[in-house]
Amino acid sequence: MSITTIILIVLILMLIGVLPTWSHSSNWGYGPTGGLGLVVVIVIVLLLMGRI
Repeated sequence: MSITTIILIVLILMLIGVLPTWSHSSNWGYGPTGGLGLVVVIVIVLLLMGRI
């Protein structure tokens, strides 16, 4: 496994963890999910372009 695969897996797990359906994040709204989702999309695009 390369380091980029590990980073991508960690980011996806963090994205699942900040969903507002969980009790610890229910009052956060969709802000953290949107921000972290944007980071995941950027990392995926960079992976597909071969930059990482």
